[in-house]
Amino acid sequence: MSRQSTRLQIKALIEEINEEKRAEFRALGYRKKKRRYTKKQKDYAVSMAQEKGVRCTSKLLGLYRKTLQRWLRAQGIWVKRCPDWVYDWAYWRNWRREKWERRGY
Repeated sequence: MSRQSTRLQIKALIEEINEEKRAEFRALGYRKKKRRYTKKQKDYAVSMAQEKGVRCTSKLLGLYRKTLQRWLRAQGIWVKRCPDWVYDWAYWRNWRREKWERRGY
């Protein structure tokens, strides 16, 4: 087997697993008309978010990230607004901007 076909098989397997988790989440009792989630669905999403992370879970289950963060905060679980690397990136971006402003650009 070539490297490319192996990668395609791995991606297909991962997507299949993700689709199974998404289907399991929906099967826990999604109501179409009111667009509300059941307690079981919220608990499933919160446990997955604690295990895998907020961004991963939101993409996997098709939820908005802020919705998932709201559910976590409601259960008393502290969640950062963004990952650690964002704060470092913002610091260095501002540092570079100030440096060039001091030089007159």
